[in-house]
Amino acid sequence: MLLFAGCGGGEPAVTTALNDDAVTVASFNFAESEVLAELYAQALEGRGIVVERELDLGPRELVVPALQRGLVELVPEYAGSGLGFFAQTASSDPAITHERLLAALRPRGLAALDAAPAQDRNTFVVDATTADRLRLVSLSDLGSFAPAMTFGGPTECRERRFCLSGLEDVYGLHFKEFVALDAGGPLTLQALNDRTIDIGLLFSSDPAIRAGALMELRDDRGLEPAENVTPIVAQVTLDRFGSTLADTLNAVSALLRTSDLRKMNASMASGLSPAAAARAWLEARGFALAEG
Repeated sequence: MLLFAGCGGGEPAVTTALNDDAVTVASFNFAESEVLAELYAQALEGRGIVVERELDLGPRELVVPALQRGLVELVPEYAGSGLGFFAQTASSDPAITHERLLAALRPRGLAALDAAPAQDRNTFVVDATTADRLRLVSLSDLGSFAPAMTFGGPTECRERRFCLSGLEDVYGLHFKEFVALDAGGPLTLQALNDRTIDIGLLFSSDPAIRAGALMELRDDRGLEPAENVTPIVAQVTLDRFGSTLADTLNAVSALLRTSDLRKMNASMASGLSPAAAARAWLEARGFALAEG
């Protein structure tokens, strides 16, 4: 990613992604981030913009500095987590979080485009049978049932504001037992399915929720920060490509829902590549795409 040119024996010069005729799109190092990057990249290519890809680049601690240095130009971000990276506090309200993100990015030469309705954030789930039997819709509904229930989540959940600690402080929920599992992964899913636990922490874009056997409980008191998918772009790149770039990215975001993330995650788990999953989504919504 770093390109150096000799300068007559002096210090090498770093060639950034900002001084060419392409947009360099990056992703974090997990499949959902890659498919999001492909959605935006392929939509841009369909509008005649040349795209370079730096997918599976790494964690936020690597990708965001690369964006600030101009080594990449566009990253699909999750609003609350992106804001937290800059030591700012996100709100459960998507509009408030977006405004705070804009303010945090502006002095860094970056811009946030429109946020998608799609979110990938912590969500608390029970099996659908339990939800129906106890008439559970929101987290507040757990009040009288929690003392007889087992909660499952990652080990660090006990002390985390957005996990068990927050459920206790914001909702007053105190569970019979805590079972240490993984962070929204297969162990938690298995424990929910075999009823080792009654309630578990998953991510809202998990395809298992799409299957219908599990039910999300609404976060009616706003414990979790908004994590809307939001393209972050270098301001100079926006200036260079004009409204074509912003309008194209915003058009993708306007149609992207959490249910779409679940469906694409399911298709990738079944073997479809991020590029193919993104192309199928774009084609179904009438986006012009480049050949190939």
